[in-house]
Amino acid sequence: MRAHEAGALHADGYLGPSWLRAPADVNALLPQLWSEGVRREAGGELSVAGLDVASLAAEHGTPAYVVDEADFRARARAFRTAFDDAFRPLCGGADVYYAGKAFLCTEVARWIADEGLSLDTCSGGELAVALRAGVPRERIGLHGNNKSDAELARALEAGIGRIVVDSLGEIDRLADAAAARGLRAPVLLRVTVGVEAHTHSYIATAHEDQKFGLSLSEGVAAEAVRRVLARPELELRGLHSHIGSQIFDVQGFEVAARRVLRLHAAVARDHGVVLPELDVGGGFGIAYTTQHDPLPPAELAAGMAEIIGTECAELGVDVPRISAEPGRAIAGPSTFTLYRVGTTKDVALDGGGTRRYVAVDGGMSDNIRTALYDADYSATLAGRASAAAPVLSRVVGKHCESGDVVVKDEFLPGDTGPGDLLAVPGTGAYCRSMASQYNHVPRPPVLAVRDGEARVLLRRETEDDLLALDVG
Repeated sequence: MRAHEAGALHADGYLGPSWLRAPADVNALLPQLWSEGVRREAGGELSVAGLDVASLAAEHGTPAYVVDEADFRARARAFRTAFDDAFRPLCGGADVYYAGKAFLCTEVARWIADEGLSLDTCSGGELAVALRAGVPRERIGLHGNNKSDAELARALEAGIGRIVVDSLGEIDRLADAAAARGLRAPVLLRVTVGVEAHTHSYIATAHEDQKFGLSLSEGVAAEAVRRVLARPELELRGLHSHIGSQIFDVQGFEVAARRVLRLHAAVARDHGVVLPELDVGGGFGIAYTTQHDPLPPAELAAGMAEIIGTECAELGVDVPRISAEPGRAIAGPSTFTLYRVGTTKDVALDGGGTRRYVAVDGGMSDNIRTALYDADYSATLAGRASAAAPVLSRVVGKHCESGDVVVKDEFLPGDTGPGDLLAVPGTGAYCRSMASQYNHVPRPPVLAVRDGEARVLLRRETEDDLLALDVG
């Protein structure tokens, strides 16, 4: 395949990525991409938790994010159980903090609390949702590389369980705010361990040249320890490390754990303070397409427990209480986005051949990840089965951008056309939470389905909502 100035997607004879194969049955669902409750019924239509997508579309319209509530809860429980079981022999158990940035609303925060997880927030808005949902305050954490004074004040006044400090300047600001309120703030220090996660550069967060954390190699983390311990208004609970997102093995965690545990041991040696906690972060990947092969929670937890147990033994320190922060791995596979097809086009390529463009009624405003991260997604014809041959297609949106692509490459039935329903799996994480109103397109609703019934978690935005902020 010869090079093309606009990239491989425009090269002559492009037949899709090497991992994509034409399906033997274009109607078949790959289980690893969908929630447990998704089925293709005898009539060919997709259903979720006993409710068919045609009924969902008729009542709630498209596009819509559709959450399988039982699946979401089951994934949350699986992580809580796996980490608690794996670390119980080492330190009495582990805590799982759901990363709210993946997707958060009041009801989801309640699910998380119901299933025994804690909740990690990274803004005043996410903290407000957690408090509104009634999440136990000791099970709420606050992250962020640039927390405002107002956000720190709210966290202190709410009495949340921990604040993850991200910079030297934040230490005195937090300590002064705690002193003014007669409080002692529980603190973790986010440490940059210099591990290059094998993921997109925008979501790799532990290498040195980026905005998060306190560098180990430059001595900034050690200085942060000294400064926190010098402020009686702060209680240093432990260290925090996060190496990135959409990660499929524990190798990167091994290097990160070794480096952060050296600092953990140095705090005890140099300051006589035994830190009771260690947060190993999250970033566990999910299957968006057949090229992805994520580990189940039990294998992830067992692998990390072996790493941390070994490192602590070599350093001669007790294993601290461990916490982890899955978000995508819980929310992502539990949700699909339901679209309706508007137009299709066959576009001639240089050197021969054509590409089928399938345009849907959403796009980059409800899923920016393809445009932002070059992310891959799958799709299936959802409202019916088809006997037509599969055609390599690209699912695109309705926005005024040539980069408005939802699914770069997928085999769809050749008779896919206007009015058909299309479902894109794996959209529960970082789709609604990163959604916009680009081109003044209202954001879709979030629907939870359980036992054959749907309820609205977030309603569809309207044009009135768009205009409500326009005071001109």
